[in-house]
Amino acid sequence: MIHRRLRLTFPEAQVTEPVIYHVVKDFNVIPSIRRAAIENHFGWMIVDFSGEESALDAAEAYLTGLGVEISNPEGDFIAG
Repeated sequence: MIHRRLRLTFPEAQVTEPVIYHVVKDFNVIPSIRRAAIENHFGWMIVDFSGEESALDAAEAYLTGLGVEISNPEGDFIAG
């Protein structure tokens, strides 16, 4: 099992959708949400995903397909 630390930025259309639920259920990826802010028109999340590399790749492709921006959380990640 490997870990990927990501910053996810959600477009307005995805803010109210169960995106992380689908990542867990459909791709067998385990999230550890470290920080998040969700508002009516915008949302972001710092998350540490763990799972098999192929599952993490598929989950990232799914998120990108939804219009979720994925970037490096360097400087935003709270250790622990």
